[in-house]
Amino acid sequence: MTQPRMQATDLRLDTVEGKHWTLAEQQPDTFTMLVFYRGLHCPVCKTYLQTLETKLDDYRSRGVNVIAISMDDKARAEQSVKEWGLKQLTVGYGLTEAAARGWDLYISESISDKEPERFSEPGLHLIRPDNTIYASSVQSMPFARPSLDDLLKAIDFVVEKNYPARGEA
Repeated sequence: MTQPRMQATDLRLDTVEGKHWTLAEQQPDTFTMLVFYRGLHCPVCKTYLQTLETKLDDYRSRGVNVIAISMDDKARAEQSVKEWGLKQLTVGYGLTEAAARGWDLYISESISDKEPERFSEPGLHLIRPDNTIYASSVQSMPFARPSLDDLLKAIDFVVEKNYPARGEA
């Protein structure tokens, strides 16, 4: 189980941009934000990531590195980037089920032919520069994700007040 203040499990992925991405190598000023999404089949994910794309400069100006991650294969991730118009957002693919479970993500099985056989449900984690977990939000359904505007305000508060991670007890 992931908990605030604990060392984050290393995460290694390929990105649609053709790079290898590793959590341990990230050097954000404030946070690395891991946005786990369900995959190409999810219209709620499409809207969420399109909204995130419009706010990337706001996150970057606060020292936050952002990556969107799914269990989709390379072809499906590339299709998402293209069809959803994601021009700036780093998109990682090929998350294994074991790695998804390691991040406390819920796993679902397909209920239609548009869905992959198994995929992770959404989650969002903020990781400090020292690679410890600051905050986590996971959902068992595509709904009820953190508001991206509210999260920006929260990051401002956290930085201004040097607010500690909570929930580790």
